[in-house]
Amino acid sequence: MSKRFPLLSVVSAVAAVVGTGALLAGLSASAATGEGIDAQALLQKNCTSCHGSEVYTRPDRKIHSLSALQQQVEFCNTNLDTKMFPDEVNAVANLLNKEYYKFGK
Repeated sequence: MSKRFPLLSVVSAVAAVVGTGALLAGLSASAATGEGIDAQALLQKNCTSCHGSEVYTRPDRKIHSLSALQQQVEFCNTNLDTKMFPDEVNAVANLLNKEYYKFGK
């Protein structure tokens, strides 16, 4: 910090913190909506590459609600160590719901 311009250094530090906060807020908003997440690629890599899509369309499927679907995707994520972040888990669950299950929100 300069002795001649301490206020300038403080203003720069505050601007950096505010800018970081705005960036994180933007990332949080994107994560909440699933923007920027390729759920189809995650589904292919972590789900259908293992068991195919037949589990989503079989007559005796085990999932009967959106919350159960989200729990199942998280269960697989945890137990198979797919390393998906929570927003990615939600994006995959939402894609499965949209394409196969058609549960309400």
